[in-house]
Amino acid sequence: MLTRALPLVLVAFAFAGDAAASELIGREADRADLQVNAAGQAHVSWSEGGTTRHVVAGNAINARPPDPGIPQVSFRLRYGARSIPAATCGNYDGPPLAWVIAACKAPDGSYWALQRWQRLKPNYGGKSAGWELRLSHWSGPLPVLQAWTDWVYRRFDHLYGRFSYQGRPVHGFRVTPQGSPLDDYGRNLYLDTQDSRYGAGWRRENSFLAQRPNGAFCYGLYPHAGRPAGNGTQYRATAIGPGVTPDVMWQGGPPGPFDRARELQANAHQSQIFAGRSGNGCKPL
Repeated sequence: MLTRALPLVLVAFAFAGDAAASELIGREADRADLQVNAAGQAHVSWSEGGTTRHVVAGNAINARPPDPGIPQVSFRLRYGARSIPAATCGNYDGPPLAWVIAACKAPDGSYWALQRWQRLKPNYGGKSAGWELRLSHWSGPLPVLQAWTDWVYRRFDHLYGRFSYQGRPVHGFRVTPQGSPLDDYGRNLYLDTQDSRYGAGWRRENSFLAQRPNGAFCYGLYPHAGRPAGNGTQYRATAIGPGVTPDVMWQGGPPGPFDRARELQANAHQSQIFAGRSGNGCKPL
């Protein structure tokens, strides 16, 4: 059998806005507070560098499927605004969230969440980076980040999978030669490895793209640029949610010792997931 992913579902459908992603609203945030209302607004306050900061966000929920002719959903943000009408924070009863520090159920039944994580750790062993505070607003079905592990070159751990929501892939349309998104739809996955040759605990391995047109991704944990193979005892991948949906994380174990029968099965599985991808994208190895 393949090593299975633990799918974490996180996303939904569409309303208008200006730019895109679970919105980055602050850095190094301490003691964050979240209040929401039925008018589709949220008030967030947090401590940053010893100063209390405030923002009101609104006019956005969920995410659009990829479309190069339409902007992705994004909040309208008013920094410095200190309150919203009919503010409350109902008990959260939605799906489990990664990196969550506050979550509310609004009177209209939609959900809001604040997540805080270290997205920009240095590649190949980075242990820490600045903390990002990110806000999301969603309702209805959630997206799916799936990943599986096998081997590359029979010796090194290999991660592959897909990022989707509502049965449709998450991907962008323009990227740099290094694979960084240049539009509001593209998403990178940030891969951490636990207790590897980089050191104890969770360390950053690398980040890589959910590819067009099928939201597929792949990554081999072999030596890179003179650095050791990042094989670990566990792996986790985090991606920013499409539109203004929550950020999602997958976590799973390595594939273990090489097994030819399992490798052939995994390669057949990859042929299905990577179908339709041309050029230098993912392919069975």
